[in-house]
Amino acid sequence: MTTDLFQGITQWNVERNGTIRRLPYFYYDILSIAAVYTASTNRVRRLLPHSDLLPIELVPGRCLVAFAAFEYRKSDGDPYNEFNISFLVSHRRRPIPLVTLARALASRVYPSYVWQLPVTTEHARAGGVDLFGYPKFIADIQVSQDPNRVECTLSDAGSDIIRMTGRCLPTKRGKPIRYLTYAIDDSVLLSANFLLAPHEFGESRRKSDLVLEIGTEHTICQALHSIRLARHPLIYQFCPRGEMILFPGRNVRDA
Repeated sequence: MTTDLFQGITQWNVERNGTIRRLPYFYYDILSIAAVYTASTNRVRRLLPHSDLLPIELVPGRCLVAFAAFEYRKSDGDPYNEFNISFLVSHRRRPIPLVTLARALASRVYPSYVWQLPVTTEHARAGGVDLFGYPKFIADIQVSQDPNRVECTLSDAGSDIIRMTGRCLPTKRGKPIRYLTYAIDDSVLLSANFLLAPHEFGESRRKSDLVLEIGTEHTICQALHSIRLARHPLIYQFCPRGEMILFPGRNVRDA
């Protein structure tokens, strides 16, 4: 069931590298689970490809890594699943430990560099790579839910990467959340906005409400182990029903 989120927004065809999409891109029915962990700032900084992207820290030496699974059940294209691994960052402006994070939480605007973004369909991969510079690749992403828990498993070529299991939290209608994403396309830093309207939303800071299991063999697993992730999440968000808009990407120099 849609709301007025999409009213008054004009869509137009955008073509690049032979890929055509109607943008902004509308998602009419989604499920998402997300968790934020701390990690070594020095180790994460090595994975950031642009000097203008500065890790946001909880405390000096410990920055923030976000894991999010999405089940896009109805959109402008075919249904698909996605798994996002991002580093929360500030663009050019030097972040202040805890203060910058507190401002992001208060404004519900989360800026992040998209480090890995596997998806389950070629349509989703091509659109993300060609139009936004996102590091998308095809992988096996399974999302399941029962009355008590929701789970997402990510694997690639038979190699287990991540299993994320969360409790189905009590929900209520949530306030809009904006994800400001950064990606690199041919050495150019691009930004794009997602606007999420969480119709059912729950949030928890209990350590036991979400478990993240990371494999050992895949290169993504090895990189994640190297950044010294915390054992438990700072925050876990559960959204079993929502709508979302992906706005066109642009060069950060045009922001």
